Amino acid sequence: QVQLVESGGGLVQPGGSLRLSCAASGFTFSNYAMTWYRQAPGKERELVAVISSVGGATNYISSVKGRFTISRDNAKNTVSLQMNSLKPEDTAVYYCNFQRSGMPYWGQGTQVTVSS
Repeated sequence: QVQLVESGGGLVQPGGSLRLSCAASGFTFSNYAMTWYRQAPGKERELVAVISSVGGATNYISSVKGRFTISRDNAKNTVSLQMNSLKPEDTAVYYCNFQRSGMPYWGQGTQVTVSS
């Protein structure tokens, strides 16, 4: 069955960096665009970054442009999110996601906390 397993979250000081990873299984990973979402306490889940199936195209929400980089390794079935210059407002649970036939699939999420 489809599995998305995120890792790499944690507590980091403002200005610090983290690298999130998502290990995918149970589907043909290289056929699908992959996304990272996040959900902060009391807020709706929002799309953070998306990468095309072969990795040639990426897009980001404006608040993370220039700080976050999404990448993928289709040989290892992984998608990553490099987060630099982290801010307290980046604090959230981060989720890996893709859609197949209109159905979204989610991982369990990984907590990122940016605080001094």
